[in-house]
Amino acid sequence: MNRRKFVKTAGSSMLLAASYNCVPGANDRLGVALIGSGRRGRSVMDLMLKTGRAELVGLCDVYDVQRRRAREALLKRGEKVFETADVEEMLARSGVDAVLIATPDHLHYGIALKALEAGKHLYLEKPVTHSYNQGPPLRDAVRKSGVVCQTGIQQRSGKLYKRAKEEIFDRKKLGDIIFVRAVWSDFAWQRRTIEPRPRPAGLDWERFIGPAPEVPYQWARYDAWRNYRDYGNGILADLLTHWADVAQWMMDDEEPLNAVATGGIYHLEDGRENPDTVNAVLKYRGGWNLTFECTIMPVNVDRDSVLFLGTEGSLELFREGYIYTPHKGKAQRIDADADLTAEHVNDFFDAIKYGREPSANIEIGLEASRPAYLAVAAYWNGERMRFNGDRTAIERLSQTGPL
Repeated sequence: MNRRKFVKTAGSSMLLAASYNCVPGANDRLGVALIGSGRRGRSVMDLMLKTGRAELVGLCDVYDVQRRRAREALLKRGEKVFETADVEEMLARSGVDAVLIATPDHLHYGIALKALEAGKHLYLEKPVTHSYNQGPPLRDAVRKSGVVCQTGIQQRSGKLYKRAKEEIFDRKKLGDIIFVRAVWSDFAWQRRTIEPRPRPAGLDWERFIGPAPEVPYQWARYDAWRNYRDYGNGILADLLTHWADVAQWMMDDEEPLNAVATGGIYHLEDGRENPDTVNAVLKYRGGWNLTFECTIMPVNVDRDSVLFLGTEGSLELFREGYIYTPHKGKAQRIDADADLTAEHVNDFFDAIKYGREPSANIEIGLEASRPAYLAVAAYWNGERMRFNGDRTAIERLSQTGPL
């Protein structure tokens, strides 16, 4: 049995380790296909290649221009790679050991299920699903597949975050934590003016629409898909997912009970549906609130961060470091010394090599998304929303039964 067969089908850590290490030289690199070759996909794939532990074996995207951009950014002059718009065609190729899925959110679920069925290791960007009810079947499919599934919650691999967890939270240096405040703002890319244009010949509109409601071609829906509910849940899914995961991890509490949210399109009247500004408050079982404040607009804040306020001190945690301020004593700043996504990519490869769980497995990916689903439901319904008794659906706090 060759190395690729071992990597794809092995079920134990011993077998996986043997399969990864048995062939010296270039062949011990994993063959990774990029599915969704936009900005995020190209960035993560670039970091994968820079580790020296992966080789790019395929580019899959519904738009040929994006495939060309990925080819130019990721391959050396003269190198060639298999390209297609057809996910099934890509997954059927024997050289594909793993896939990086960085498509619009509404395509994550269906493509992930196909990749798992094909036995491919999976790096799945967040949010891992587009709707709450997709979570359980995706989790079950990962468990059944026996492959490694790393979700794009990259702070879980960060040494900085692990240090904060161990040195501050596990030692209870903040006392009783009452409030957690998360702030994130200023996204120039999402403020762009999207001018109409004819449908490009190389854009497979039907594949882009996928499981979403069928609508006539509109360039803005493709080029700015995060603005539309059919394809993404906007800044609540893009950003609350990350900061809620940080808060839940540090607080050892993954059970948001209910949420309220308000906001709107205050500044960008360009046809978008998702808000450009939003505030959400989530109540947790452990007796604390998470407040999330976010806008696409260029407001001036010191940094995007999660701030924990306790009875004995505070901690501000951000991508570049953290600041611990005890009530009695001097503030201490610790700076990060590594790229979060690079650490996360290496953790993915280590999980495959040693047959272990990755740092952000499917459970963590789904737990990170739950607060976003609650907040999205609260925003669109204009009411406080909660999970029902068995957490299979989201409902109004004042009602029984699913929406």
